[in-house]
Amino acid sequence: MQPAPEQSPHHAYPDHWEADVVLRDGGTARIRPITTDDAERLVSFYEQVSDESKYYRFFAPYPRLSDRDVHRFTHHDYVDRVGLAVTVGGEFIATVRYDRIDERGRPASAPADQAEVAFLVQDAHQGRGVASALLEHIAAVARERGIRRFAAEVLPANNKMIKVFRDAGYTQQRSFEDGSVHLTLDLEPTAESLAVQRGREQRAEARSVQRLLAPGSVAVIGVGRTPGGVGRTVLRNLLGAGFTGRTYAVNRSFPADRATVDGVPAHRSIGEIEEPVDLAVVAVPADRVPEAVADCGEHGVQGLVVLSAGYAEWGAEGRERQRELVRQARSYGMRIIGPNAFGVINNAETVRLNASLAPEPPAPGRIGLFTQSGAIGIALLSGLYRRGAGLSTFISAGNRADISGNDFLQYWYEDPDTDVALLYLESLGNPRKFTRLARRTAAVKPVVVVKGARHSGSTPPGHAVPVSRIPDATVSALMRQAGVIRVDTVTEMVDAGLLLADQPLPAGPRVAILGNSESLGLLTYDACLAEGLRPRPPLDLTTAATPQDFRNALAEALADDGCDSVVVTAIPWVGEDGEAESGDGEVLAAALHTAAAAGPAKPVAVVHVEIGGLAEALAAATSTVAQPRPPAQPAPAASPTRTGATTPPGSGPAPTTAVAGDTTPPGSGQAPTTAVAGAPGARNGRIPAYPAAERAVRALAEAVRYAQWRRQAAVPGKVPEFLDDTIDEPGTAGLIDSLLGPDPDPRGLQLAPDQARELLGRYGITVRPTLPAPDPDAAVAAAARLGYPVALKTTAPHLRHRADLGGVRLDLANETALRRAYGELTDLLGKPAELQPVVQAMAPRGVDTVVRATIDPAAGAVLSFGLAGAPSELLGDTAHRLVPATDRDAAELIRSIRAAPVLFGWRGAAPVDTASLEELLLRVSRLVDDHPEVVSIALEPVVVATQGLTVLGAAVRLSPPPARTDLGPRRLPNY
Repeated sequence: MQPAPEQSPHHAYPDHWEADVVLRDGGTARIRPITTDDAERLVSFYEQVSDESKYYRFFAPYPRLSDRDVHRFTHHDYVDRVGLAVTVGGEFIATVRYDRIDERGRPASAPADQAEVAFLVQDAHQGRGVASALLEHIAAVARERGIRRFAAEVLPANNKMIKVFRDAGYTQQRSFEDGSVHLTLDLEPTAESLAVQRGREQRAEARSVQRLLAPGSVAVIGVGRTPGGVGRTVLRNLLGAGFTGRTYAVNRSFPADRATVDGVPAHRSIGEIEEPVDLAVVAVPADRVPEAVADCGEHGVQGLVVLSAGYAEWGAEGRERQRELVRQARSYGMRIIGPNAFGVINNAETVRLNASLAPEPPAPGRIGLFTQSGAIGIALLSGLYRRGAGLSTFISAGNRADISGNDFLQYWYEDPDTDVALLYLESLGNPRKFTRLARRTAAVKPVVVVKGARHSGSTPPGHAVPVSRIPDATVSALMRQAGVIRVDTVTEMVDAGLLLADQPLPAGPRVAILGNSESLGLLTYDACLAEGLRPRPPLDLTTAATPQDFRNALAEALADDGCDSVVVTAIPWVGEDGEAESGDGEVLAAALHTAAAAGPAKPVAVVHVEIGGLAEALAAATSTVAQPRPPAQPAPAASPTRTGATTPPGSGPAPTTAVAGDTTPPGSGQAPTTAVAGAPGARNGRIPAYPAAERAVRALAEAVRYAQWRRQAAVPGKVPEFLDDTIDEPGTAGLIDSLLGPDPDPRGLQLAPDQARELLGRYGITVRPTLPAPDPDAAVAAAARLGYPVALKTTAPHLRHRADLGGVRLDLANETALRRAYGELTDLLGKPAELQPVVQAMAPRGVDTVVRATIDPAAGAVLSFGLAGAPSELLGDTAHRLVPATDRDAAELIRSIRAAPVLFGWRGAAPVDTASLEELLLRVSRLVDDHPEVVSIALEPVVVATQGLTVLGAAVRLSPPPARTDLGPRRLPNY
């Protein structure tokens, strides 16, 4: 909303302060600056506030606002006096205001860094978390304007407001003066305030999803008057699933005397429905959607599923139509799934919602499925249906203009009905947030992701998101760092999901293989080796094996302490008459079920060939209710900490797992205690079956790697404090400010070698100096200064780090050798002015490596490591981790490249000093994490010797800090 012309001209309206937020109850509201145009809204708002709330605000009876009050509360300079309002449906429901004051409490301007703050929330909206959201936003505004502390006077009886301040997590002081509570809040974010903010975000966003998945009533807008069509199909599916709430059919073309459609009440508009409507499914042409949304908003509908197409997938006009749809829905406090969605399903017995176009509804189960594609959603539902798998929830978000995969990760994190989360994603609207949420969710239940549009280099139609510059392999590595199981195809996603939902996690990589086919056993054995597992020699039961033989062999394998999982291979067995029998799959399934149920909790997978009824019988569980399970290991904290920190930023209470049946209420703020697949004893009676050995083993290998991540992440890594003694953070910040200058170039600044060396040195990273050698005499003088032996190198961009082209001469022991090398270099490659040669003292022999850190617009800060030259440049043998990196990340980083054996004594060579290399990685990580202006660092080569290392080259690039979508106050994205 833009201000009127009379608004103070010297401070422009700060439209970047506008934000949509999700409140505690799952509804949305808009926060924006108050302008001079808001006088009538302010008066109307104040009239609806109770006398008690007015008394708490002004410390005296204050029945109405005077004209002077209205002017004061609507005229701001957006620097020393700022007012924000929360609006729903365009009307105020809350306000907050700060006024800058000096140390005596009098009105002041900068450099005064304290402000008095006051809130007022309509009584009807108290308890929705409105004041908490306002505090986050007004604090961010204040910090932007140079204010570091808030002061507030609160009456002792105003417990709600005192609690808002107390629970915010900021450092605060409290005193009692003149009959009121005086509060002072330090606005610098703390680990606690960030944890509080993210905890509130999780509960609010989870609740907003829950309102969509568990409505008490559903209206389908666009139900046809005759059978057929999208709306009528959704209505039929709702009725067929046995939805437990009320259902309504809406079509403005219904005759006035039509009372029902398919047995449910028929209405011409939402407004005609006398009862509340929680969810509306919109299936009308795009040009009629705004009218339907307005009707829903006026009627108090809580959420929308928009199946209508014709939005961002149709080009620029459709994108604007989509933005307007989101703005309109949010103005009424509604959230949207879609547009261009396929629908939603919730199989909870208390809900039984199928508001989708799914032709084959899935059975109830423990898998949550999110997809951005309707076509992929149909394929996944069909595949799961054929394999007898069940779902807890299904969401096809289409263009996901509002609700996204991040929202459902928030919901599934504490959903007791979901053990495994499967996501098909074509884009990541907020990659940093996705990584954070995925890491936290993966701590308690597996998250399996297929990423579409990996190599297109463009955003999928309808998705307005940052385009990543990093390779897809890097994205995959970063997902795995967060505990995400990244697979390549939807088939692999289903394969892994079935195993993770139905079987406990393996304790290690040791695999027992047994079956009645030697060849199939050998194929399984080879597949295990290819996936990095440790298979035991296959046990051949011969083709004469009976189901009882399978039962005995499986029981023996499960009881063996030398194996962590079992793969059973089966082909039709030969009966007494010598003919193959393929129709007794139920008998074999019963035998395997019996052995698995009686044995220790280890995962079992079956590979079968043409055994009728086996897969179906194996998928048939004794119960759809999760079996009781002992407590699992403590889950990892959500983010790394520095040594000595007591609360990891953003972690909140550490999530844990517990037995099924725990009754922690959703949204309570406590860690979820969902019985997770993978906890000891977490077998629900189903055994996954696969038609090929490779598919079964690949799913098992993903479970092994995920289980290993869970065990390692149970104790989070740390950034060692010993680094702090050699790191000058304030000095580095000052140096960066001076290098960028008061008006930095948005394109960035490439530092000169001496500047890069000084900057890195402030974080304990020493770069071996080079001296220019524009002619042979200068080269000799430089060598005399540095000391022989020396290296002579070209620094021309096209020859940098290209020893293979002859641009580097090493171990020059004296002046004669140096002059000869200089002449050869210029004769071969060109004039000194083109080559820009330099002289550098020789470093101890070792392994040449490269360390890089970059800021990707989509993924954030990424730390990379590889061997210098062909391994990383030609073969792509580079490992990546998100910043900030922990000590464990650094150790894993250097061990995860394929060429890592070179660092650890390959072919009898002496191992190099990997401890020094890990420390260097941690220093680089700290530098880019502490100073977001450092957008690129390249250390190449880094020669790692048996003792110590030497950084021979460094390139550093600075730029104004990029926007951080994962920090700051809570806000919904604007696509």
